[in-house]
Amino acid sequence: MRFELFIATRYLRAKRRQAFIGVITGISIAGVAAGVASLVVALAINNGFRQDLQERLLGSTSHISLQRIADDGIRDWPALMERLSKQPHVEAAAPAIFEQVLISRGPRARGAVLKGMIPKYERRVGDLLSSVKEGSAAELDEKAASVESFMNEQKDDEEHEGESKAVGKSARSTQSPDSLEDVHARVAAMPPIILGRDMADSLGATVGSVVLVVSPQGELTPFGMVPKYSRFRVVGIFSSGFFDYDSSWAFARLSDAQQLFGLGDLISVIEFKIDDIYAADKIGREIENAAGSGFMATNWMEQNKALFHALRLERLVTFITIGLIVFVAALNILISLIMLVMEKTKDIAVLMSMGTRRAQVRNLFIAQGLLIGLTGTAIGLALGYAISYVGGHYHVISLSPEVYSIDYVPFAPRWIDGALVALVAVGVSFVATLYPSWSASRILPAETLRYE
Repeated sequence: MRFELFIATRYLRAKRRQAFIGVITGISIAGVAAGVASLVVALAINNGFRQDLQERLLGSTSHISLQRIADDGIRDWPALMERLSKQPHVEAAAPAIFEQVLISRGPRARGAVLKGMIPKYERRVGDLLSSVKEGSAAELDEKAASVESFMNEQKDDEEHEGESKAVGKSARSTQSPDSLEDVHARVAAMPPIILGRDMADSLGATVGSVVLVVSPQGELTPFGMVPKYSRFRVVGIFSSGFFDYDSSWAFARLSDAQQLFGLGDLISVIEFKIDDIYAADKIGREIENAAGSGFMATNWMEQNKALFHALRLERLVTFITIGLIVFVAALNILISLIMLVMEKTKDIAVLMSMGTRRAQVRNLFIAQGLLIGLTGTAIGLALGYAISYVGGHYHVISLSPEVYSIDYVPFAPRWIDGALVALVAVGVSFVATLYPSWSASRILPAETLRYE
């Protein structure tokens, strides 16, 4: 192959009378480089947004959720959660209640998902409580230090409920219900709640506001079914970066949610954090089997399947559309080689008359096209990764955080993307050499040199 490479490199160094062919060759190299660099940068941006989305998503939701198939609530959940926490690959577990509610403040109302949880355990499986931007999530902490003590406090509260009511009546008898101190005391005694940023803006609520939470699970009275409701005091506003969470989620203490929905000692789901997020399906089945019959486990991949499918589709479309630049560069390679074959017809005939085989002539032009493709690919990879490095480390492209929930364009280049892009670019360059090399090998020396 040394002979073919020697001739190919000589042909690439165009002489003065072949300057036009040299210009086309330079354009071909620049086209391949531009296409490869654009693909590397586009895939790095796509991967950066995907990683950022996945990290924030996993910080907002649990890896695995266990619930009853019949959706009748989980009984004796402290013992079950303690037992399942010892399963392999499980790092933490937390109880939770999810129910649809209507949250209103004055004339404004908004449908929401109210999540009742114990912050001590919730912080171990998710980061949503860490995204509180206004106020604090500290008031959601239960006084109990463990699940068992939490259950004991619930029983004590039920036993002393009558006594508390009596004390409350005597206190109200000594205070005026319209006094400022009494109003502040009633507000301070309301159960705390944390709202999402968009929901709080829609309701006009701020830290310290009072909102009315209405449960669709009403109670039967002599006047018919009456919705259950309770007033909550807004103690914090979180901003997760996800519109669905920020516009329709709220957090309350597990005990307050159980009281509002009349669930007693039931919870609706046990959430788990695992050590391998990509093995969530397998670990979820193991947890489901360990829990026994009547339970069903779902994982973060299943819950967000549509979102990640859309990201994969976007990645494919990006690869195809920007890959057209490489295709255009391949056409330049094709044109450049065809013109070179026409220019070098006499030289090719001389080489063949001196004993050069047709296969060698064919390999000569294939090597020349591959040299153009390899040179452009190498330049494009270096340029693409350099741009991605600078963009990722210095955040040179700014975004509006109100729209994109992130203030810069993330770059996350991967070596496997570079390998794929290089393979495609070299492959397209190789295909572009097939016709010119075949045409060159079909030249007849006698016909070409007859009148020379």
